[in-house]
Amino acid sequence: MKVINIHKRTIQEPKEKVSQLFETLATDNDLVWPYENWPAIYFKKGLKIGNNGGHGRIRYTIIDYKVGEYIKFQFLKPEGLNGTHELNVEAINEETTEVSHIIRAKTSFKATFFWIFVIRWLHDALIEDAFDKVENYFSTDKKTNTYNFWVKYLREAYKKKSFKTKQA
Repeated sequence: MKVINIHKRTIQEPKEKVSQLFETLATDNDLVWPYENWPAIYFKKGLKIGNNGGHGRIRYTIIDYKVGEYIKFQFLKPEGLNGTHELNVEAINEETTEVSHIIRAKTSFKATFFWIFVIRWLHDALIEDAFDKVENYFSTDKKTNTYNFWVKYLREAYKKKSFKTKQA
């Protein structure tokens, strides 16, 4: 199956300010990744092309990176999810920025079912939480994501296996 999954969020701040947040990704002071409620993103050797890392059961390697612009990853696991995902930061104008996350992949027969019934649901909730975290950094009017029944069920089912969060 061909998978294209796109999330976008408009942030009412200049690109320079939003980009500074993305430079904290996978650090001890991560201002993007919602590690408070999800498996923390981790790269043993930092954000550099060729480094492997991931979150929970998802593993990938950094294949392209331009600080302040984008970071692109190649999936390593789960088996059968073949493709990339990327985070982008683009200026719409001097005071407005768009952040996006895009998955482009093909799935094996087995991975197709895993994508349809598990990964997509958890992924969509996680990315919306990340974008809320970025937007909330600049706002006093805090956004929160309410999970549907299926996401709540999946989070509970996988909690013991992979939802080890970073300590705040």
